[in-house]
Amino acid sequence: MNFTRWSARLPGTQRRAAARTEHTVSPDRRGEGSVPAARAEQLTDDMRPVPAVDELGVREVLDRVPSLVALVHGPDHRIAYVNDAYTTAFGARPLGARARGALPELEELGLLPLLDQVLRSGKSRTVKSRRAPDGRSYTFTCTPVAEGDGRGVLVFATDVTDHAEAAERLRASERRQRETAVTLQRSLLPQELEEPDDLRVAATYHPGGTEAAVGGDWYDVITLGGGRTALVIGDVMGRGVRAAAVMGQLRTAVRAYARLDLPPHEVLQLLDGLAMEIDANQIATCAYAIHDPNEGRLVYASAGHLPILVRDESGTVQRADEPTGPPLGTGGWMHTSGAIPLGPGSTAVLYTDGLVERRNEDLDEGIAALERALAGATGSPQVVCDRLVRSAGVTPDHDDDVAVLVLQHPARKGVESELFRNAALELLGGVEAAPRARAFASGVLTSWRFPAELHDLGVLATSELVANSLQHGTPPMRLRLRRTDRRLIIEVTDGDDHLPRRRRAEPCDESGRGIAIVATIASNWGSRRTPDGGKAVWCEFVLPKTARA
Repeated sequence: MNFTRWSARLPGTQRRAAARTEHTVSPDRRGEGSVPAARAEQLTDDMRPVPAVDELGVREVLDRVPSLVALVHGPDHRIAYVNDAYTTAFGARPLGARARGALPELEELGLLPLLDQVLRSGKSRTVKSRRAPDGRSYTFTCTPVAEGDGRGVLVFATDVTDHAEAAERLRASERRQRETAVTLQRSLLPQELEEPDDLRVAATYHPGGTEAAVGGDWYDVITLGGGRTALVIGDVMGRGVRAAAVMGQLRTAVRAYARLDLPPHEVLQLLDGLAMEIDANQIATCAYAIHDPNEGRLVYASAGHLPILVRDESGTVQRADEPTGPPLGTGGWMHTSGAIPLGPGSTAVLYTDGLVERRNEDLDEGIAALERALAGATGSPQVVCDRLVRSAGVTPDHDDDVAVLVLQHPARKGVESELFRNAALELLGGVEAAPRARAFASGVLTSWRFPAELHDLGVLATSELVANSLQHGTPPMRLRLRRTDRRLIIEVTDGDDHLPRRRRAEPCDESGRGIAIVATIASNWGSRRTPDGGKAVWCEFVLPKTARA
């Protein structure tokens, strides 16, 4: 094969030759704009003429370049030329031999089909950063060349090992950072959800795919006592370890504020100020809800978060859109609370935007699709949770974090319903309300077949709470007894918003021992302000196993 003949067809050669032809000066125009005589003499005497590109030996040029060069000809890709760099990397190659047998490195890299494609299409193709058998990485460019009826392919390989290794180090660093963020994220989420008496709950968290940094999605379930349960879900804007760390601080703060048993909007108000202190540039969305089995509804507040969805017993899905305030960390906004029915047989879903947001869809379309999926999702909370995630098309390669919290208020029937009972008494009149309350409590606890010891403790706690309310509270007053399959709850409400506190009474004091007595005999006690401006004081007793059946 005449390599000189082939080299004339290498890319750029013809263009450069044409350019030189256009700029050649004819003999009869040498006087126009020519170099002064002295300068011309200097060029002639002191400098040798520079050879044109066509006069340079192409083989000599290619032999000296550091890149690997090979030329193959014909449909069998017979070797026409390999330069010194190629020979150094892979060894000598016999000219005229077929590439399939004589260039095993190209076959191993899967480049032989590419040579066929380039030969057929007449268009160059590039394969980036392939690791060759010699252990180094190359970017291969295959360019068609032609002369007359003959056609071939010029293979040009550039060593990109340093770039490939740097890219791999960067990818490894990103993987380590992502693994750190995922570990931190999962460690900050609840390892086990608390189990309320009146609700069944389940949750799931899916980190984004390997190409997406971990975000700050979180959820929580907090038993408040007195049968009430707080449910939280949030999403810290941003990615990586920083977002996960902020999420952990907010989740810890939510649990602390929840212990104050404040209304949802007041909890968000406190969180808003804390978020600004943590990082003024970091914002987060959050939905905080409280379930009280005695009210049959979910009271909630939202800071820029997606609406809670509730499916009732008939399968109708309702969206809790209002009220919604701005995200946490923006400041200057008074959040408000709303309510949505959550009766027996209902299912509620709290979720983050990764479940419903898609780049090619409107957000409302994603929420509507989730509503349709929830309408047809039945079974336990964990089953519903899994079905919603599958219906949304969440995969390990999903481009965003996903957190889902599902809660159900079961419709209990038959024997199970006997384990969940309520009884209430309006406390009318003056001091005579106390003996009526004791008699009422005694009768109810007897009908519920509690052991004698628990019966006596319940009557004593009722007496102390009612006496405290009569002395320090204002009408209307109400006594409520509630039993679940795990505990007995006694609650007294009145119209005064002054919360009692436990204090140590001196031997000479005639009062101040009621709350101390209740705190001593009960498993837990607490108080909270009610929406109507009054307060509720409650205590609870854990049922012995013999009383749970």
